[in-house]
Amino acid sequence: MPYLNAAQREKLANDLKDLPFNRAKGKVRGMDIKNRLVFYRNAQSVNRWMTRYDLPTLGTRVTLVETHQDADHQGKLRSEFELSEVIVEALPGNNS
Repeated sequence: MPYLNAAQREKLANDLKDLPFNRAKGKVRGMDIKNRLVFYRNAQSVNRWMTRYDLPTLGTRVTLVETHQDADHQGKLRSEFELSEVIVEALPGNNS
């Protein structure tokens, strides 16, 4: 399968940004049988949690960025994550 070019990566980012996190994660994992989870909900900055997948067969790296909020549900404090941004970029070997 050929590497994704810039237009295809942009289309993938637009398709994923409207999905809930678990659906977006499942779609990314299903695209490449050799997918690799780089990190899961890694807090690299304040209130931004990142999950990154490398898709070596497609020559693409997908980063799902979530925002975190604490919400009060019937007297219990719960964490709520919301997918806020999707970053799709080429891996170093992808020149298309």
